[in-house]
Amino acid sequence: MDTAVCEVPELAGAEPVTAAVLKVGALPGVPDGAEGVLRYTAVAGDLTSYPGETRVVLGNGADLALSQAPRQEGVAPGSAITVPATLGNRGNRTAPGALLRLFASRGLGFAERPANCEYRDTETGTDALCVLDEPIAPGQSFALDNPLKVGNNALYERYDYSVEPYSAEALEAARGGHAYTPGTGAELELVPAPALRTATATAESTGTATAPVPDLDPQDNYRAVVIRAANTADLKLRGSRVDGAVGATVRADVTVKNRGPAWIASLGAGEPAVTVDVRIPAGTTVTAKPDSCSALTETGDWAEEQLGAPRYRCATPIYLDERATHTFGFDLRIDRPGKTKATVSIDNDQYEPPIRSFDPDLTNNTATIVVNG
Repeated sequence: MDTAVCEVPELAGAEPVTAAVLKVGALPGVPDGAEGVLRYTAVAGDLTSYPGETRVVLGNGADLALSQAPRQEGVAPGSAITVPATLGNRGNRTAPGALLRLFASRGLGFAERPANCEYRDTETGTDALCVLDEPIAPGQSFALDNPLKVGNNALYERYDYSVEPYSAEALEAARGGHAYTPGTGAELELVPAPALRTATATAESTGTATAPVPDLDPQDNYRAVVIRAANTADLKLRGSRVDGAVGATVRADVTVKNRGPAWIASLGAGEPAVTVDVRIPAGTTVTAKPDSCSALTETGDWAEEQLGAPRYRCATPIYLDERATHTFGFDLRIDRPGKTKATVSIDNDQYEPPIRSFDPDLTNNTATIVVNG
């Protein structure tokens, strides 16, 4: 076991910084898969950090890696943007080719569709699979400045991109049994970029891989970037007015309408696009409810019994297209005569997406259920 002590200059400021970079290499004759542990701590004056530990495994092969593109805020609907990223090989063997997997959410579109890529449009966006059949040597790096179109319906968007060593089997697995349509534009080509740091190569390990091998470190093979458009989506909530005799059961609907121009999606957190607080009119009893609505007490706590509650929290799917509507239907038994009503309202402060940040008119996010018995 070796021990090292490193001295670094005084660090100023409160922001985290890299104080030191340690470079380690394998001893001659050590087999693939051998592993060791780096243990470290830091001392500054009278302070000593909590001990850290990093496990190191010796690998021999290609290591494809993607850089993280920066988040983009306030992009204009109808504009064109690029997502600057870098594809490189940090390993010590040449990768014979790469398979890129791309996803642009529904408010984005691929400005170009190269012939060496194939595409599948889904409800939430477009998937693309691109075959790069050029070898990527250790240390080589290439720019992936992917041009995108920002739709008039864009708002909370995301762009996902990942890479893996190419093989016919990998391509078929990526398709997942779905039909893809080949692009018709000029082929996507690799444009050289500044080189990445690589593993140290030896005379026995610098050759080109003749068959696809697993990527040495898949943790840097996937990236996602958030793209927020300067856009709005006007939500409108509609209640209902129903009539019936005492003892009868009536259907009361609560409807969320997205009046656009943007679609709404929680593609990061996977939260409902809209949540609605539904209060039940006094003198009626809920005998049936949507599966997407959960019973609450009058004060908003969770209720064990799901029918007959005075209040419900209802959730739409994680996305609502522009001009989409979503209805929650409740069966109400009328228990006493007379007119009764209750308020239903959209949660304008929900976690993601926060309604208040994009809805230009919050006054129409409240409605009523009226029952005439």
